[in-house]
Amino acid sequence: MRILMSAALIASSLLFSAGALAAERPNIVFLMTDDQRDDTLGCAGHPIIKTPNIDRLAADGVRFKNMFVSNSICWVSRATILTGLYARSMSTATRPDAVRPGRADDIYPDVLRAAGYRTGFFGKWHARMPKGFKNADHFDVYEQIFGGPYHRKQPDGSTRHRTQIIGDRAVDFIKSQPADKPFALTLWFNAAHAVDGDHRPGIGHFPWPKVVDGMYEDVEIPAPRLGAKSIYESQPDFLKKSINRGRFFWRWDTPEKYQTNMRAYFRMISGIDHVVGRVVKQLAAKGLEENTIIVYTADNGYYMGDRGFAGKWSHYEQSLRVPLIVYDPRLPKKQRGRVVTSLAVNVDLPATLLDWAGVEIPKSYEGASLRPIVEGKTPPDWRKDFFCEHVVLAPHITWEGVRTERYIYARYFDQKPVYEFLHDLKTDPDELKNLAGSAEHAAVLENLRSRCEGLVKKYGGPLAPLEERTGRRRKPVKKPTARKKPAR
Repeated sequence: MRILMSAALIASSLLFSAGALAAERPNIVFLMTDDQRDDTLGCAGHPIIKTPNIDRLAADGVRFKNMFVSNSICWVSRATILTGLYARSMSTATRPDAVRPGRADDIYPDVLRAAGYRTGFFGKWHARMPKGFKNADHFDVYEQIFGGPYHRKQPDGSTRHRTQIIGDRAVDFIKSQPADKPFALTLWFNAAHAVDGDHRPGIGHFPWPKVVDGMYEDVEIPAPRLGAKSIYESQPDFLKKSINRGRFFWRWDTPEKYQTNMRAYFRMISGIDHVVGRVVKQLAAKGLEENTIIVYTADNGYYMGDRGFAGKWSHYEQSLRVPLIVYDPRLPKKQRGRVVTSLAVNVDLPATLLDWAGVEIPKSYEGASLRPIVEGKTPPDWRKDFFCEHVVLAPHITWEGVRTERYIYARYFDQKPVYEFLHDLKTDPDELKNLAGSAEHAAVLENLRSRCEGLVKKYGGPLAPLEERTGRRRKPVKKPTARKKPAR
């Protein structure tokens, strides 16, 4: 009898501990969009776009004004967030956009799951993982909602947008959440990425969910602020020949296409906002709203016609700067509604998620937890700069650099000779002047050059030559041949 009583007491104690632990550790909802730069939210001051649900998270949470990605392309950015590693560290010198074996051993969902979290993933994965890696093995519930048309046919014959389907799965996941376990739900959207193969203005580029039909139809979208022809003409030839310019003609090159596509793009973002509202509502219905942290960010920025460009990829602010909003209902009221200016990078996100969960952060992670900043306790030694790069679209858009609080330095290393940029963000926030050739800034240039070289070495070293990375050979320069003297 004593043995039975002891066993019952132990079981009761374990159940109580599990329940108490679940109550102490916060749930986490991690939302990430595609192709959304930092200013395309109402809470960021955008005069047109409507994002009331995200705005409420910012009003009761913390918005990071200086949030960046270290590599501005979707699959590399997503791999960085999974692994906690810069692209240069997780890849190889000949395949710099894919995770090599051994570098996906501590992805954040695995660490959270091992610590007792129920994990779920719905949406766009796209990260290029090592051979044999199976996404579904790393979550309790997993569904890739990516590929094919945005509007998917349903069993009843109707269609539903991918963004809304992600919302449906999120609601079901929260409804089924057991009371004695914390959860981490990852919702990674494909929106607001365009359908690159469908160039019909508005209809094909940015197909929006039906729930936002008609939004912005009567609104005149202002022309790109940095859309002057002279700004485009100031770019070096290799950027003028790049995909940044090529896709401009798909989407933004006439006033009519610009208006139609911008309205459609805004609708896609408002469609995501609608899903955010659904998720928040379901958390409240389940009684989980007081212990669930919500994170909202994007995998890269977006040009939207600025500089005569489309897409992202290059070193300018519109490409690298993304939104980051953290809503933590446990914060004291005086700490809510803040806008912080500390430099944050996507490589920080997995460390932050683990820190909230009370889990030891793997030593391999190269970012730092943002939790102290969210809580109003910015460490005195917080970063003053970070390494950034783009290594995929060779040879026109392959670069590495350093972004500090005041300057950005970038060198496009596949150009012969190497082409450098230096911008003073204090005196020239729009990055219209390249100071790399300025004698007055020679010392700054040399300092950042050296800093860049040090960070390249720290994170894995230089990439292999262009020929080894791409399998293409540079076209040799033909030597002039001597002309034969004409016969007399």
